[in-house]
Amino acid sequence: MLNRRDVLIGLAYGSLFAPQLLRPASAADGKSNDWQDEFANLPGVKLTGDEDIAMLLYPGFTALDLVGPYHFFAGMMGARVHLVTNQPSLLPVKSDMGLAVEPTVTLADCPRSLTILFTPGGTDGTLAAARDPATIDFIRDRAPHTQHITSVCTGALILGATGLLRGKRATTHWSVLPLLSQFGAEPVDARVVQDGELITGAGVSAGLDFGLSIVARLRGQPYAAASMLTAEYHPEPPFEGGTLSTTPREVSQSMKALFASFVEEAKKLRVAD
Repeated sequence: MLNRRDVLIGLAYGSLFAPQLLRPASAADGKSNDWQDEFANLPGVKLTGDEDIAMLLYPGFTALDLVGPYHFFAGMMGARVHLVTNQPSLLPVKSDMGLAVEPTVTLADCPRSLTILFTPGGTDGTLAAARDPATIDFIRDRAPHTQHITSVCTGALILGATGLLRGKRATTHWSVLPLLSQFGAEPVDARVVQDGELITGAGVSAGLDFGLSIVARLRGQPYAAASMLTAEYHPEPPFEGGTLSTTPREVSQSMKALFASFVEEAKKLRVAD
């Protein structure tokens, strides 16, 4: 029987508990994995895999850009998620609001062949990462050996600096969406945009949509739907807003002013030599 505990273990923490979850049923423990057979037989479902997923960490990243997709990536049974710091050691990396995340590998130690290479966004920290030769070299080195080059929010600016956005359709946070053209990309106002191997998500909360869309691509839509249900992802904002077109003008104008200095600095970014 499909029970809530097995779903939470299998889909929210699958990569950690998969060995226990996949063990044969026995009379000794009285447990049954019949639900797995039923679920695995749904059209398009790939229950387990061996994906290598690299998620970049740099000082000043936006935590939710990373944590939203991470929740769904780490819930894919068999997937290996590498939290890759662009710093010289494995000390925790602080987000733009002070939340520290402990990396698992350095740039040098990250696997070269990847299923997903992911860059989160931020503001000043993102600009610094987009100008950091080691970060740019790392992404350029791994890109030819990666199935999906991805970003959420202003993480697209880092990809832009590597040259990987040239000739591609892409999205990013609304504040810098028009600036994608300076990297040779076609800006698209959408939550998630795919163009070949490139998959980009819009600002912050779009990382949830982004993560689910990739899970659906790698493991099948029923798997993603199960992850979505486990997370109870069914947004009902307390009031209208969240986009420039739906936010009251007096609020959106203030927010544009808030981001103005960041946007001016982002305008100076170009594809790195």
